[in-house]
Amino acid sequence: MSDLLAIKTPIDRKIYYYKTNNKKIDEGTVVVIQSEYGLFTGKVIYKKQISNDEIEKYPSIIRIARKNDFISKEHNTKDAFKALLKCRNLAHKHNLDMKIIDSFYTLDRDKLIFRFTSHDRIDFRELAKDLAKIYKVRIELRQIGVRDETSIVGGLGPCGRPLCCSLFLEDFNSVSINMAKNQNISLNPTKINGLCGRLLCCLKYENEEYCRCRLNMPKMGDEIETEYGEGTVIGLDILSQKYKVEVPGHGIVEVKKQ
Repeated sequence: MSDLLAIKTPIDRKIYYYKTNNKKIDEGTVVVIQSEYGLFTGKVIYKKQISNDEIEKYPSIIRIARKNDFISKEHNTKDAFKALLKCRNLAHKHNLDMKIIDSFYTLDRDKLIFRFTSHDRIDFRELAKDLAKIYKVRIELRQIGVRDETSIVGGLGPCGRPLCCSLFLEDFNSVSINMAKNQNISLNPTKINGLCGRLLCCLKYENEEYCRCRLNMPKMGDEIETEYGEGTVIGLDILSQKYKVEVPGHGIVEVKKQ
């Protein structure tokens, strides 16, 4: 059996998996890795053991982070912030309809990456040329979606807690309006949309349980027989397995699913 490390970098919400032969590496250790963005430091979130055959498909970490790596990261962060402000000014100068969200250098300063959102496709070639002349490194501009933007910027959800996408979600859930309907949630956009303007990720969390509880329950408007006579279903309490029925000549009665 071999150790597989789950590593998270400060630049995105994804967890990357790497192998290592260093038994001293444990949870909380900061290591240097080659990610899809380039060379970065990342923190080990957890580690697990998998078979030697399976471990071979994973890349290896480069090393445990050294003092110089932390110093470089601090300098890179400060310089990248200054570059972010400059990039925003240049984008405005070129009349580009884009919102620059953040920027960061790779650990070796081989590349300077900017992430932005836009409603349309952007021809940013001239902007990239200007940035390359100023910073003398490879420039990469990545267009991201509004959900990605919200996960980067962060904030508080309607529950009062930090946004799931910026706190623990590795990937965005596939959420549909039917999930809100299934849970009897008001379809008012202010109730079911998150800060990103898209459907709340948390609509999916309890959807499976609601689907299970809905089995064999009547639907709104169904005509059903009660001990007080036939009536119309006017309300559902799905998780409690109860529903309200309006019976002519008797009023509203509550029925428990058998």
